[in-house]
Amino acid sequence: MNQEKAVVIFSGGQDSTTCLFWAKKRFKEVIAVSFDYNQKHKLELTCAKEICKKYNVEHHILDLGLLNQLAPNSLTRVDIEVDKESPKEGVPNSFVDGRNLLFITFASVFAKQRGINHVVTGVSQSDYSGYPDCRDVFIKSTNVTLNLSMDYQFEIHTPLMWINKEETWKMAYDLGVLDIIKEETLTCYNGIRGNGCGECPACHLRKKGYIDFKKSNEL
Repeated sequence: MNQEKAVVIFSGGQDSTTCLFWAKKRFKEVIAVSFDYNQKHKLELTCAKEICKKYNVEHHILDLGLLNQLAPNSLTRVDIEVDKESPKEGVPNSFVDGRNLLFITFASVFAKQRGINHVVTGVSQSDYSGYPDCRDVFIKSTNVTLNLSMDYQFEIHTPLMWINKEETWKMAYDLGVLDIIKEETLTCYNGIRGNGCGECPACHLRKKGYIDFKKSNEL
């Protein structure tokens, strides 16, 4: 397997940006791939592009517009508001059916064409917000399926799989990119960079994790 290069699935958010810098420490060359699925807040693609340009990472945006047509939800429709709390049953309305499956599949096709075996994604079972496609069993199953489907040896890396938001902030701190993650990323479901709107579930998770991280590390 080629240990020199990796493709990072990159949204410009806290998790994927942390994974981007994690990958930059471990591979000689990193290529970031973002997806345009007609998401409500195009600023995340602008954010991803700016981060990659600033930190000298090759960046590609792939068109997945069909996903918007197939799976309407609060991240792609202006007339659907994001759930402020996760439902007691079922998945949040911010869940996009098939998104991570398609992201990983297309990123892997992209990687194979360049002779790259390693794909990095920022999913986490510890902090998965009720999204079934963030679970470890899904990643392992997808990895096997991709290897069989393309007769190629992929390795899907999930650096955040078993850590929570507090520990993700700690990883950013250890990587020396805490301020980059805090100021330059976009995690907010309402499309506000940095600390975000403070109201959506993504902002609540991010803020609580940061407060816990600062307390634990006496910063």
